[in-house]
Amino acid sequence: MAKVKFKYNPETLSYDKIETGLKYYLSRLFSLTLFGAVIGILFFLIYVYILDSPRETKLERENSRLISQYEIMSKKLEQVEQVLDDIQQRDENVYRVIYQADSIPNSIRRAGFGGVNRYDYLENMDNAELVVSTAKKLDIISKQLYVQSTSFDEIIGLAKRHEEMLRATPAIMPVANKDLKRTASGYGPRIDPIYKIPSFHEGMDFTASIGTDIYATGNGVVEKVASTISGFGKHIVINHGFGYSTLYAHMSAFNVYEGQKVNRGDIIGKVGNTGKSTGPHLHYEVHVKGRPVNPAYYYFQDLTDEQYEEMILISSNSNQTFD
Repeated sequence: MAKVKFKYNPETLSYDKIETGLKYYLSRLFSLTLFGAVIGILFFLIYVYILDSPRETKLERENSRLISQYEIMSKKLEQVEQVLDDIQQRDENVYRVIYQADSIPNSIRRAGFGGVNRYDYLENMDNAELVVSTAKKLDIISKQLYVQSTSFDEIIGLAKRHEEMLRATPAIMPVANKDLKRTASGYGPRIDPIYKIPSFHEGMDFTASIGTDIYATGNGVVEKVASTISGFGKHIVINHGFGYSTLYAHMSAFNVYEGQKVNRGDIIGKVGNTGKSTGPHLHYEVHVKGRPVNPAYYYFQDLTDEQYEEMILISSNSNQTFD
């Protein structure tokens, strides 16, 4: 027997009988179902948009770990950059100086990457700025390492030829003149003996009698044997390799020919008074990579310290040249 249900009616102050048939139960079922659906949808939205799923939580932890690794990598790359910079400084200021190698400009050592954006495939990633920055550092370091490796290959090659380079370096005086009072004029500003105006003297003059022997100051190949009415007169140029060359001018006679190999100490000619010259002497120049340098820096094999200082003093006191 079905239970009879009543509902109090405040207007009539009595209890009204409630119909409890099939229609009533279907209505209650629909109401409860609708309420449950609303509650379910609400919990679903909270779960989806507010609470993280286990998979999302795992991915967030993984992403956080990757970011930390990128930051650690970036700091380590900065440390590598500092070490590489120190190596480059040693290479530039020590090794390449010792072996007379050309300097590698920073424009080559630290050149960037031009052209199309090589990192555009990374720009859509999360934390793209950090990832791109790290990738750029890695590429730059890789390029600098390549340049440095190439530089060391060159230095190693020069080191293997070091003995040959020492024999080729101009290292003695071109005239066997132990009486340094006969050294006329050194490298630097002087008064031109012909035009009587200030000029720059790119070599050193040695006064000596006509016919005095002139010696090759380092091993090399005779590059030029020439004779002119003015200028250097009879003169010789020797290419020593490794960026060195020497010039011997105002000679009276030659003892070599173009293309001939000579060794340090070989007699290559005789002192004279040819060309633009006011008296018998040898004009001697040393060039490094095509530029004249002070020859006095290269007399380290045949002069004592005292003789060298005396020669520098005499050549510095003279204010004119013989050419």
